Amino acid sequence: MESNDTLSVRQTLYAWPISVVKLAAKQNPLAIALMGPTASGKTDLAIALSQRLNAEIISVDSALVYRGMDIGSAKPSSEELALAPHKLIDIRDPADAYSVAEFCRDATAEIEGICSRGKTPLLVGGTMMYFKTLLEGLSEMPASEAVVREEIEQEARRKGWPALHEQLKVIDPLTAATIHPNHSQRIGRALEVYRLSGRPMSEFRGVHKRGLMGKFDWRQIALAPRDRTILHQRIAERFEKMLELGFIAEVEALYRRQDCHTDLPSVRAVGYRQVWEYLDKACSFDEMRARGIAATRQLAKRQLTWLRAWPHINWLYTQNEQGEMLSSDEIVNKALSFLT
Repeated sequence: MESNDTLSVRQTLYAWPISVVKLAAKQNPLAIALMGPTASGKTDLAIALSQRLNAEIISVDSALVYRGMDIGSAKPSSEELALAPHKLIDIRDPADAYSVAEFCRDATAEIEGICSRGKTPLLVGGTMMYFKTLLEGLSEMPASEAVVREEIEQEARRKGWPALHEQLKVIDPLTAATIHPNHSQRIGRALEVYRLSGRPMSEFRGVHKRGLMGKFDWRQIALAPRDRTILHQRIAERFEKMLELGFIAEVEALYRRQDCHTDLPSVRAVGYRQVWEYLDKACSFDEMRARGIAATRQLAKRQLTWLRAWPHINWLYTQNEQGEMLSSDEIVNKALSFLT
């Protein structure tokens, strides 16, 4: 026999228009975005959450996509990957580029596959542009063309990338102001967009294809210590550990390849670029170590700048208000509280 409460609910539903009942019943699937600066502990938390939730992990990291770049990218160990497999790891050779558009395509396919299996996608990483573009959508820019790209790269070999950056200042000062004069990939792409479309890249900003924000019930978490000195300490300790584990030999394997060079995104990754300079005899070992740690701190600073302006985000601090470090269980439980 039905209770009075059950009858009351059923009578209320019958009184609503059918379209309203269907709308109320429809719910977007849950998706989790775990972000944070480098060395904040995202991997450990993601693995712990995947064990407690019916979740599969998708990496959102522009360095982890490359095979053979394991130590310097802080790629999860084989034991960790056996415990909690990560999608979009080891999918490119270091000699190949991997664009934001390719990431959005691949990540969307992985998310849809995970949902089709009745599981929850758990996206974890620190490449904020990947997250932003996946959620908000891609700008409607022209696709890359090999012929135009090669023309730009040949010109750069003759004149140097700073000279091409000066060209960009003339045709697109807004975009040029956001790009370092030696950032070859971004300068090249901005010039390519202009040469293909006749329009500066800055005009395409704000014109987006629809992203995934409205298609899922996104729970966004930013993991970080309250005290930045703690983060700096972790960064320094981790870089030292990388060197002990054979980071220099890992970069040397790339250095010896004929198809790897400093214009590649893989080689420009934080840490890899500094060790490459050391192998090029452009700096001493101590200078390389100091530069690598400093560059990683700068990366963390940029990531935190992104996150402070990020909408609808839940901050998960790894320290309490008194500055004491939280235990692993406390961090996991806090993360789970954002998902209910």
